Amino acid sequence: MTPNQKVLDHLKNHPEVYISITGLRVRNLFKILLFWNHAIRSKRQADNAAGMLQSGVQKISGIQHTITVWESKQHMKAFLYSGAHAAAIKSFPKIATGKTFGYESKSVPTWDEVHQLWLEKGRDY
Repeated sequence: MTPNQKVLDHLKNHPEVYISITGLRVRNLFKILLFWNHAIRSKRQADNAAGMLQSGVQKISGIQHTITVWESKQHMKAFLYSGAHAAAIKSFPKIATGKTFGYESKSVPTWDEVHQLWLEKGRDY
């Protein structure tokens, strides 16, 4: 993913951003509507959250990946357990499987790097 201007501006004045990567696969066809309901609401919440710099979604090898770029880990955690995303966290074990990975970085990974990091370092959701 190419960093947007908000990310570039942040990195001019701060040494790092916080990257959060999630990859989920819907358990079965009957769960798709539930999955997308939660995913869309969570994406909207993330895009309006304090400290959010950039977000992206892409399907890679049959897995729906998201990447969010935050000013700090604290901003990401404030988002993580609130609103629509908190409801999604409670529901996703029933409707999807996958892994997450978060880390501090001086740059934003490409989509190829996102998938590789997810494969190598992701922890079960």
